[in-house]
Amino acid sequence: MKPLVFAVINVTPDSFSDGGEFLDTNAAVGRGLQAIAEGADVLDIGGESTRPSGSVYGKGTREVSSEEELARVIPVIERLRAETDRPISIDTRKSKVAAAALKAGARYVNDVSGGTFDPDILKVAADFGADMILMHSRGTPETMADRAHYDDLVSEVRDELAERAAAAVAAGIAREKIWLDPGLGFAKTPQQSRTLLRELPTLVSLGFPLLVGPSRKSMLGSERPPAERLPESIAAAVLAVQGGAGGLRVHDVGATIRALNFLRLAGLG
Repeated sequence: MKPLVFAVINVTPDSFSDGGEFLDTNAAVGRGLQAIAEGADVLDIGGESTRPSGSVYGKGTREVSSEEELARVIPVIERLRAETDRPISIDTRKSKVAAAALKAGARYVNDVSGGTFDPDILKVAADFGADMILMHSRGTPETMADRAHYDDLVSEVRDELAERAAAAVAAGIAREKIWLDPGLGFAKTPQQSRTLLRELPTLVSLGFPLLVGPSRKSMLGSERPPAERLPESIAAAVLAVQGGAGGLRVHDVGATIRALNFLRLAGLG
């Protein structure tokens, strides 16, 4: 099955790759429409950066209030919903933001905490019949770099994702609406993230579609700034698809889609 391409639209001043570039509503809407023209299947809109802190990542980001987050994302969602029927994902940890975004026309809730930061977010997704994306992480952006300790990385991530999926089902979310995300770079060292990318079939075996987001991350090589990691981002996206990913969360939509089209042309993806 063709993987879905989720276009990253950060309506933030401090995201690791493009912080501030799309903070203005008009700029964010323009980027969303451009991503659609490039072939994006879903627009993933976030109003709070969750970039971790630590030696690899640099300075982390501050938590923003629900009100501030809403002020950033809702005008963008409303404008895009008026101009396109392409599905919209709200990238948030907060139930209040998720509820308002779904009311405004979003279809997916993408929670980097896997529903642990604000457990009510699972009930919100269930009440709206939304697709729920549960990412693996530990701690908060401020503490997760210190939580990257595993006795058996792949098994522990697999088991913790299974626990989050079970919590989502218990909250009333239909099993077929649950996605899982290995959380590359979140409570993972670069090497651990690369290991998970290689071992995706183990996570696919849980029976849920995987959304994988290696795009521009430090696991690809911290010696270059994020915007200069396109070749590595494409290579990682290809590996993710070959490992069974059902979706990719990317910054460089057009280039990624061209690579995926060639994979299919070559009979490799």
